[in-house]
Amino acid sequence: MTEVPEGFTLLETVSPFIQNNGPFYSKTLKASQLFGLQVKQKHCNRGNKLHGGMVCTIADIAIGHNIGMLLWAKGEQQQTQVSLDSAPISGPPGTPMATVSMSTDFSGSADLGDWVEVEVDVHRLGGSLAFANAYLACKGQRIARVSAIFKLIRSQT
Repeated sequence: MTEVPEGFTLLETVSPFIQNNGPFYSKTLKASQLFGLQVKQKHCNRGNKLHGGMVCTIADIAIGHNIGMLLWAKGEQQQTQVSLDSAPISGPPGTPMATVSMSTDFSGSADLGDWVEVEVDVHRLGGSLAFANAYLACKGQRIARVSAIFKLIRSQT
């Protein structure tokens, strides 16, 4: 089984969905976050290949987090504190958002035990919509591209 690369840490979250489908890892760069997944049996299809649904799942999570980071950098989010098993986690919880559209193009695969890395490119961050691509790679080869549009749910104050 491939080891988690240096610099990646376990993604701590209060989201039951993310907790149940992970573990996911992240690595913060200057203006973005890389995401990673060590492919486990629960992430695979019957052929022991990374399931297409998991490709979409980690891409959706990575895109949402990267949009949140850009909003945070622009000063459009406020830091709050949430609790996970009684341990407070400080940081930007993210502007509420919803996936409006997501299209996935598969160009390769990953096997049980492989490390898959996700890089996100946010193309446009508008007042109500954000447009981004996620690129998934395994062993230095691109295995999928996911294009998404997210609706930013802003308070009406």
